[in-house]
Amino acid sequence: MPNRIARPLPQFGLSRARQEALRTNLWSVPALMVGAVVLLFVATYQMDVAAAHHRLTFPDWVNFGGPDSSRQILIAIAAAVITVAGVVFSITILVLQLASQQFGPRMLRNFIRDLGTQISLGAFVATFVYSNLGLVAVTNQFVPHLSITVAVGLLLVDLGVLIYFIDHVATSIQLTSVVSGIARDFRTTLAHVQVDAARMQVQPGEDRTDIPLLAEHVLQHGAPVPALASGFLQAVGHQNLLAIATSSDAVIRLLHRPGHFVVTNQPLGYVLPREAVRTVSAALARAHIVGPNRTLTQDPGFAIDQLVEVAIRALSPAVNDTFTALNCIDWLGDCLCRACTAPLPSGIYQDAHGDVRLIEPAVSHERLIKGATDKVRQAGRGMPAILIRMLANLSRVMAVVSTPAERELVRHHAEMIVRSAEESVPEAADLEDIRAAYRGVLETRTLLWQG
Repeated sequence: MPNRIARPLPQFGLSRARQEALRTNLWSVPALMVGAVVLLFVATYQMDVAAAHHRLTFPDWVNFGGPDSSRQILIAIAAAVITVAGVVFSITILVLQLASQQFGPRMLRNFIRDLGTQISLGAFVATFVYSNLGLVAVTNQFVPHLSITVAVGLLLVDLGVLIYFIDHVATSIQLTSVVSGIARDFRTTLAHVQVDAARMQVQPGEDRTDIPLLAEHVLQHGAPVPALASGFLQAVGHQNLLAIATSSDAVIRLLHRPGHFVVTNQPLGYVLPREAVRTVSAALARAHIVGPNRTLTQDPGFAIDQLVEVAIRALSPAVNDTFTALNCIDWLGDCLCRACTAPLPSGIYQDAHGDVRLIEPAVSHERLIKGATDKVRQAGRGMPAILIRMLANLSRVMAVVSTPAERELVRHHAEMIVRSAEESVPEAADLEDIRAAYRGVLETRTLLWQG
């Protein structure tokens, strides 16, 4: 039974691409936390002023003596916190370096976008800023007792954050956590694109035989719109493009989907009729977010490629870590099963009247299955454990695919694994185990046909 698609959280006016950009850095969350403690200091300072004018009374324990002792407390807090913050930053950089070496440079974004690390850094920086603000507020005639109390409270919170950060780093650098996190990101991205598809796209089951002819007609007779920058296409504003195409009574045929590399002055797409190209081209350029690397915003295939990268690194002679590769293969199977339990987006967008306005290359089950198997099969050539696990995964995928063409696709990839084994595995017993796993794929296919 297909899994229910998880609906994404509200976006509060920010596109997912902008949310991803804000999340994938080490400054946005700390900056937000610093802004929050500045507001907190303003509030506590006003209460201190009210208490100094006897308009407000604090409990007896909210008292830290005279100005000199108060300054010493705040200086000690600020010095301790900034020292720990430096250690935390150093640990973070070390973790990023280890992640780049062990998992590959493309894994760095997964660690940078980790919310636990960002909050930990922000907590120490925010406490340092708050303590300095309190230090400035202390004078010979005025001591902000409540603000100092809050600074001590923030110091105690930072102690808990430090313990959490150490545990979090120790957990996050474990390979099982990294691999399962990538698979979780795949599920999230897949849910987003499926929800968008259900809202705006022509569903794959609909009978629209005119669409391939329309797409070819736009390519032949439409006006090209060039790319303004080179890089990976990270996200496309489909809703904006659909609106501008509808208002211009035009059809847009995109040549690239998120994850593709685009080159400056090469066509991003074509617009028909040609008279609408000036109106559409500006919107097309704004709707395409291009950057130096791929992201998971609208590109579920990127998660597949990340898992494959970790797997083939583990299978390299320099590492030779078979169990890590097996772990990656298991999660690749999970990703494929989830992708095949529901139709993928068709890449065809229509307006409220049912007229096709936007066509783009769509991610297919074939692309995902091929991406999840080819490179791992090639890297695991001659390794029976890897080939058997890949066939076991394909058997699971075979159980959830819904069309004869997809079943034949799964059988084709299983057959390639067997051929690779026959050419590279010398031991007859190992080869028989691989053939037995292949028969399991065929038996699952036969049961589906009989069902």
